[in-house]
Amino acid sequence: MRNIFTIVGKELRSYFVSPVAYVVLTGFLLLGGWFFFNLLSRFNLMLTLYTQMQGGEAANRLNLNDYVIAPLMHNLAIVLVILVPMITMRSFAEEKKSGTYELLLTSPLRTGELVLGKFLASFFFICIMIGLTGMFPIILLIFGNPEIGVMVSGYCGLVLLATVFVALGLLTSSFTENQIIAAVSGLVATLLLYIIGWPADSAGDVLGPLLRYLSVTEHFADMVKGLIDSRGLVYFGSLIVLALFLTQRSVESLRWR
Repeated sequence: MRNIFTIVGKELRSYFVSPVAYVVLTGFLLLGGWFFFNLLSRFNLMLTLYTQMQGGEAANRLNLNDYVIAPLMHNLAIVLVILVPMITMRSFAEEKKSGTYELLLTSPLRTGELVLGKFLASFFFICIMIGLTGMFPIILLIFGNPEIGVMVSGYCGLVLLATVFVALGLLTSSFTENQIIAAVSGLVATLLLYIIGWPADSAGDVLGPLLRYLSVTEHFADMVKGLIDSRGLVYFGSLIVLALFLTQRSVESLRWR
């Protein structure tokens, strides 16, 4: 475990000694704030219109979770589709480009420790990003009455979705020494996983359910609604383990060349 924590510390320091981490965190918060402000403004407008046209009883049926939190979660998920490959692209590709990859492979570090250390570093960085957006639900809790359980479930879904993207980003980074290729490959992989369920309604009785199950959006949407079931947890866990296993095999294939 000491080796893993050493790699995690080194990777996290490398994020914050460069401007990349601050640019990514600032950009993510700015976009999240913009989404939150606009969704909240729209909710207030609807609340005013419902109160004027249909009375207070109709206005009370408007739910902050449905009109603010859920759309905010989905918008942040789309931003993560783009940003996570940019965060993970350097994990292995930069080591190969700078020539330090060979030193890592010939060190006493085991491949599993190397992969897990880099994965946990990116995971913790993503958790910091998502955690900073927690100010938005706190604002709603202070001035409104959203359902806390549904918000917690949505945030758990967002973390799981981002973790899958991190694992896929590490996998694509392990294939190349070019960070741009790693980022674009990671973006294609995460985007495909995000949209694979779109043709499910017209894909027939066999292919349709399969596409829905493979779609990360379907499982994430359930958690945003407050539904946490074992199928979704198994889905997220399986993808993360599979991507990390393939990353380990990719690194090992180079270690023995």
